[in-house]
Amino acid sequence: MYTVTYRKEAIKYLRKMAKKDANRFLAAFEKIAKRKTKGLNIKQFKQLKNGYRLRIGDYHALYSIHENELIVEVVKIGARGDIYK
Repeated sequence: MYTVTYRKEAIKYLRKMAKKDANRFLAAFEKIAKRKTKGLNIKQFKQLKNGYRLRIGDYHALYSIHENELIVEVVKIGARGDIYK
């Protein structure tokens, strides 16, 4: 099982999101940490080394997986249009 870490920017956005949406992201990252990604909307994100994009509703999260350290690092969470800026 991997450990999930969050950058400051991701934590800040999670705190200002609706609790329902924030809980959906937290649950999704726990699934990713257990390598059970079936049913999640995930695509590779090439601008980030070993990066991926997770979509839940109108929100996206960018994260990377560090295989050698067994870490899932959540880089950024935001609205669909703003996340890539």
